[in-house]
Amino acid sequence: MLELDDIQNGAIHPRPSPYVGAYIVLRIDDRHAGRELLRRLIPTLADATSPMDPSRQAWVSVGLSFQGLEALGVPQDSLDSFPLAFQQGMAARAAELGDVGDSAPENWEKPFGTPDVHVGLSALSPDTARLEPVLARARTAFEELSGVTAIWHLDCHVLPTEKEAFGFRDGISHPAVEGSGIPGSNPREQPIKAGEFLLGYPNERRELPPIPRPEVLGKNGTYVAFRKLHQRVAAFRQYLKANSSSPEEEDFLAAKMMGRWQSGAPLALCPMHDDPELGADPKLNNDFLYNDDPQGLKTPAGSHIRRLNPRDSEISGFARFHRMIRRGTSYGPMLPPGVIVDDGAERGLAFVFVGANLERQFEFVQSEWVNKGQFFHGPAGDKDPIAGANSGSDRFTIPQQPIRRRLQGLPAFVVTRGGEYFFVPGLRALRWLADLET
Repeated sequence: MLELDDIQNGAIHPRPSPYVGAYIVLRIDDRHAGRELLRRLIPTLADATSPMDPSRQAWVSVGLSFQGLEALGVPQDSLDSFPLAFQQGMAARAAELGDVGDSAPENWEKPFGTPDVHVGLSALSPDTARLEPVLARARTAFEELSGVTAIWHLDCHVLPTEKEAFGFRDGISHPAVEGSGIPGSNPREQPIKAGEFLLGYPNERRELPPIPRPEVLGKNGTYVAFRKLHQRVAAFRQYLKANSSSPEEEDFLAAKMMGRWQSGAPLALCPMHDDPELGADPKLNNDFLYNDDPQGLKTPAGSHIRRLNPRDSEISGFARFHRMIRRGTSYGPMLPPGVIVDDGAERGLAFVFVGANLERQFEFVQSEWVNKGQFFHGPAGDKDPIAGANSGSDRFTIPQQPIRRRLQGLPAFVVTRGGEYFFVPGLRALRWLADLET
């Protein structure tokens, strides 16, 4: 049984749609002030027993980086019990993640990539009217407190169309967490063991992995990989136009690269034409597997959504070992339809990956599935055509008969602007941290 009353609501509950929100990063300059911050934040946090209908909710979640735990004065034996990837932080793992070139940490927005990122706050709500009171309570917790400083802020949103900057419907796929009572979006997928997302529970390997010490600190917590990803929308549109002879072919190539039409309709269910009605239907638009398409004639094995979630595809490794909860939130203005010249605006996704094992989930998927091709039965060397660390000389293979098609010269359409690993404690753990006396 999951201890839902101890789990932060934002860790496992789906988000409302549409919604607005904000991400805030804080630096702790005094450990006592940091502990007082947590004491003030705890009453604003919802637990996972909150109503199932996310449209009625607004909530705040809080996470702590490894440097944030150090700044709070967490004892060394507890710090040492955290996994190495979390201790090192995202910037130190950049090479493995494909964060090179324009995406390298030296090019990140500050404070990301520095030791100053201590606390991450997210506030989410179906609309601005309900967001502001929640956000105001969170601001009160730190704005009136010396020794804690807000050093970064990002407003974000999901539009009523649910589309992100490239024009695709987003937020469609999410797994069911066993014992949570929250259904997944794919009725063909069995619930994933809770231990894949929450610490202190058996995982898909039927193991009970070690958790941070003491137990009150680790139990019911999870890890979050937060990334701010800039989307080069004009470059994406230019590439499609340069490789197509008509607007219809542009839409077709975009769908092959993503694995879905822009409406959200999956190629697995409508490979030759878009079906906006299907794409907008949450009961149908994720109801598919890939076992009838081993060659990728409908959904290319190297397409974005098939890489991120191979489902029942025959791959190297069991896909359920690498499942994550993935949530993307748009920021910045949309580039108007048809415009293919970059206007210089910052736009993209604030991406959150939730899982109990950073290395086996987020890092494995990012390294092996997004930026390599060996995991699937397809051409080795191809990277994710949408989110991969492409350099301008990469390619994307579209299986078709009698001769496959290869798109050449893929540039990077997504650039990492910054990110960090956060530990999202359970509510009892937050009280334990707030009551530290070191």
